[in-house]
Amino acid sequence: MLTPQERLALEEKTVEMLKTVYDPEIPVDIYNMGLIYNIDIDDEANLKIDMTLTAPNCPAADFIVEDARIKLESIEGIKSVDIRIVFEPEWNKDMMSEEAKLDLGFL
Repeated sequence: MLTPQERLALEEKTVEMLKTVYDPEIPVDIYNMGLIYNIDIDDEANLKIDMTLTAPNCPAADFIVEDARIKLESIEGIKSVDIRIVFEPEWNKDMMSEEAKLDLGFL
């Protein structure tokens, strides 16, 4: 059973790791792109991520998901990783962080 402090530490490590995952066509990580909709870590340290893609037919989808899975599974203390691709709500540029918008010239 995770303590609230352990859960928070794992969530912070998860976000840090997601910030190292990039779509090969976009120079901004998937977290700052706003592609991560939900991060859930249960009492047994099983990690569930709901994420989306910039487009349903994204050619790099498999690469991005596998890169994220490998990196998230490397976090000490995480028991399992389940990444679900969802398309609701549909992603749009407003979901990007200010930093991402700046990097991509939207500001």
